[in-house]
Amino acid sequence: MKPASEKEMEALIEERVREAFEKNLDRLISSRVQEEVTRQVASQKETGPKRLAMAVVSKGTIDGAYPALVLATAAAAMDFEVGIYFSFFGLNIIKKGQQEKLKFVPLGNPATPMPMPNLLSILPGVTALATSMMKRDIRKKGIASISELMEIALESGVTIWPCQMAMEMFNLKKEDLIDGLPDPVGAATFLEFASDADITLYI
Repeated sequence: MKPASEKEMEALIEERVREAFEKNLDRLISSRVQEEVTRQVASQKETGPKRLAMAVVSKGTIDGAYPALVLATAAAAMDFEVGIYFSFFGLNIIKKGQQEKLKFVPLGNPATPMPMPNLLSILPGVTALATSMMKRDIRKKGIASISELMEIALESGVTIWPCQMAMEMFNLKKEDLIDGLPDPVGAATFLEFASDADITLYI
């Protein structure tokens, strides 16, 4: 075999060096790309919207509606993804034309700031009186009404789910509810949403 000339040896060495460099460069680029993808995924997890899930089940009253809607609108303003599940008597809150007809029931609520013994709450007309007094204070202090808060919540992208089972139980149809709501869903749909929530509340 004819020995390689000095020029041929230099060309061979240069080719081997170039192959090694390109191989290492590919590996380096691949590593950098992977690191960047990992960083972006982590960044999205850190900066992505937080999620608030609320279940409103037992109360279809003024004092049941306000906490849920105040928290929902505040969370939406903070860029939370918000979902509220209305079931049983909570459906009264999202029935069409009922937001300003909701009552405040002092009976069984010893924390009621009423200037009368709680025992008097059983008397006829006390619920109407308590409701009227609370609504008067709400207007006097410039607090948003339930209708206004509901409108803000929907405009802010808050998802309001009616409970399908409760709808059937009370013979309600979607047309009986305020406009702009999704179709009624079962508990599993809300639980799936809540399972990935940063905050879960029951009101």
